[in-house]
Amino acid sequence: MIGVVLSLGVVAFVISVIGTWIAMRVGRRVGAMDTEAIAGQVKEARRAVPNTGGIAIAGAIWVPMLVGLIGAMVVDPGSLPEWLGSVQDSWGDLTQRTGMGWVLLVCVLVLHVLGVVDDRKPMGAMGKLVVMVLPAIAFVWLTDSRLLTLMDPYVGGAWLSVVLTVVWIVMVTNAMNFIDNMDGLSAGIAAIAGGLFLVGALMNAQWFVGVVLALLVGGCVGFLVFNFPPAKVFMGDGGSLVIGFVLAAMTVRTTYIAPGAEGPSAGAWYAVLMPIAVLAVPLYDFVSVTMIRIAQGKSPFKGDLQHFSHRIRDKGLSGRSTILVIYALTGCTGICGIVLTRAGDVVAILMGVQIVLLISAIALFEYKAQRKGAAHG
Repeated sequence: MIGVVLSLGVVAFVISVIGTWIAMRVGRRVGAMDTEAIAGQVKEARRAVPNTGGIAIAGAIWVPMLVGLIGAMVVDPGSLPEWLGSVQDSWGDLTQRTGMGWVLLVCVLVLHVLGVVDDRKPMGAMGKLVVMVLPAIAFVWLTDSRLLTLMDPYVGGAWLSVVLTVVWIVMVTNAMNFIDNMDGLSAGIAAIAGGLFLVGALMNAQWFVGVVLALLVGGCVGFLVFNFPPAKVFMGDGGSLVIGFVLAAMTVRTTYIAPGAEGPSAGAWYAVLMPIAVLAVPLYDFVSVTMIRIAQGKSPFKGDLQHFSHRIRDKGLSGRSTILVIYALTGCTGICGIVLTRAGDVVAILMGVQIVLLISAIALFEYKAQRKGAAHG
């Protein structure tokens, strides 16, 4: 079954490469280019680059899932060829997730349309946020996908778990949207994070989650063929909102402790911290740039050039070197997250300390460099 899941990632890659090329050509033809900054927003100098690539990323996820969901409804598993025997064995588990699949498809479509509209005519931050919250609530409510369900008996029901899950989905969606501020950055981070989550899903035989993540990774890598610096096409919000939502939703659905596993390699409660570890870098960018804007008396939702990537580049790195550094940092924290799912107590503590030290070192370096720059200025 692992081979089938990975092959779907290849399918998504092919769809994304072809779709991105088409979206790029059509975007140029119809003039669907990067937009000017709205009032109060600061952006890089506008380039004659189409921002239609998100259509290909969404399509690489949406089309195979749609075909798979329809197939699950009409195909008799006994009619599948012998080389798909692993699919037959997992058919029952996959068909049980069809309802969740349809909900995910609708949520992705809503966010994609929101992003495409915003790419053409930028919306107000609050109106956009309200629309973003609705798919998060729908996914949590309709699929019963919740974090920290173990707290339900102690807080009088599921309300705290529901609220935390919606906040998590919205926060990760925004974090991936925020980090889409440099060529190749958001798609690359999503591919790395999605790949690490995919490993975790396959380790626990979570085939539905694995399929969705494989499609996400394949779609992002295919898009990167044209988006790696210097970018020939941007994903726009039509892509960044989709990858953020899919990543967040799948982290909620993933089981991080192996079912029935025992012993020091089985993992423990801290395994649920894996998503925070894997997404530590985009979350650091989200939190740090929000704090900077608030400290300056600005709206945290008005874009500017103070993101983590901009701050690194301002130290003298090229755009390509900047994103490679952030890729490496994401890989470092993400590998620690994978280890958490199977670590004993001591190793888990060491992994946690390592992540905290890494992020703290980055924050300290940035703070001291800023202070020094201000003093010399």
